[in-house]
Amino acid sequence: MFTHNFKHELKILLRSKWLLILFATILITFLYAGYNGKQKTNKRISNIEKINSIVKKKDTKMLQALDSIEKGLKKNDGNPWRAPTRPMTIGQSHPRVASMPPQALSFLSTGQSDLYTNYIQPKAYGDSFLLSYTELSNPVQLLFGSFDLAFVIIYLLPLIVIAFSYNIFSTEKEYGSLKLLASQPVSVFTWFFQKISFRFFWLTLITIIALTIAFGINNFDFITNFSLYINTILLVTFYLLFWFAIVFLVNILSNNSAKNAVSLLAIWVFIILIIPALIGQLGNTFYPIPSRTKLISEVRELKDEVSKKQDKILDNYLRNHPEYAVNTTTSYSFWHKYMASQDLVEDELKPLIDTYEVQLKNQQKWIQEWQYISPAIVLQQTFNAIAGTSTQHYQNYKEQVSTFSKEWRNFFTPLLYKNELFSTSLYYKLPTFKYQQPKPFSIVKKLIILLTFSFFLLIIGWWLFKKKIKKGVLI
Repeated sequence: MFTHNFKHELKILLRSKWLLILFATILITFLYAGYNGKQKTNKRISNIEKINSIVKKKDTKMLQALDSIEKGLKKNDGNPWRAPTRPMTIGQSHPRVASMPPQALSFLSTGQSDLYTNYIQPKAYGDSFLLSYTELSNPVQLLFGSFDLAFVIIYLLPLIVIAFSYNIFSTEKEYGSLKLLASQPVSVFTWFFQKISFRFFWLTLITIIALTIAFGINNFDFITNFSLYINTILLVTFYLLFWFAIVFLVNILSNNSAKNAVSLLAIWVFIILIIPALIGQLGNTFYPIPSRTKLISEVRELKDEVSKKQDKILDNYLRNHPEYAVNTTTSYSFWHKYMASQDLVEDELKPLIDTYEVQLKNQQKWIQEWQYISPAIVLQQTFNAIAGTSTQHYQNYKEQVSTFSKEWRNFFTPLLYKNELFSTSLYYKLPTFKYQQPKPFSIVKKLIILLTFSFFLLIIGWWLFKKKIKKGVLI
């Protein structure tokens, strides 16, 4: 029976040209989506390379000037505040690049990469806790999202599943062939289950082939990142299984092709659009983020208060750091007062900053906890994680940059207070930023969730099928 059904279903699909249409549609869509994702990734790489090139050119000129001064070939002429021998000139005008390079699968899912910047240059002047992590983006594009592979898989593939199989059982009843089949010594349930399994097999095979071609065209290294490739294939396969399980259940519940189509589209809207929007809105309601405008306003007010008592702050700072007060002849400048006041400003603003960060993390935790009621959210969150574009990745990057910003500022503080000159030997000791990848992400839990959804729907469908067969209302 299995062989006969397989050959029969294959003949039907070939004669109707369904397989050809599916392959062409999915391949073209995947290629275009992969191209869009790759373009965004290439832009990130290009921007990082461009800023690194600018920094390298500026450093080369600065080192040449330093070398000439140290050899007595040139004096500190011009604006003394911009002399390369002044530590704070280097700290402010020659910052390092703290970049977050794209990962192997960044083209798969844009995630948060179109909201947050992928590089920043912490300077000696500026607040490490208020570093700008956003960039100007097209608000219309942000509203509709990016047409990447994740979008195609999560949003469009279910529609293809619906179009491919919405009437797989009901059409047999409408044509009267189901009664003829029931009169034969075969199990109607086995026949139907095999029929929908064959369609799942062919669509999954076509999707995997198209996805592999899209990966290959985007220069994905299958050997080095084979585990990422396998993880992606498993996620897509289990996601397709979930939607075929829904089709299986709806075909049993409603034996009318028109009702099947409308019901499946309604389910698609509910799972793909309504549930994620509802979870996001509830997160904003339960954990509202304090106004960033208010935060910036309070920072300015505090800085105004601090600036009025900088001399007193500097005295207290030098009492706490007597190693910086050895040179009593030093005429303390703006930089001395500014660096001394930074710790005070950070301590005063820490409660407010923590409130902002805690609410943001609560929203993220809320989404993480409730994502399991919608396979679409599960898949989106997982794709963002393996692509390195998730909120957690950018939060981790932000923390690393904040740490580096303090390290950069603290490097120049002793030089400033000890009235030491910057030299070429110190240049090679400057702190450098190296992005540390978060711990490897496991998709086992996500796969189990998707599989649980699918099995649950299949079991319900099997129970309803048996119940309707006994009542004689299915055929």
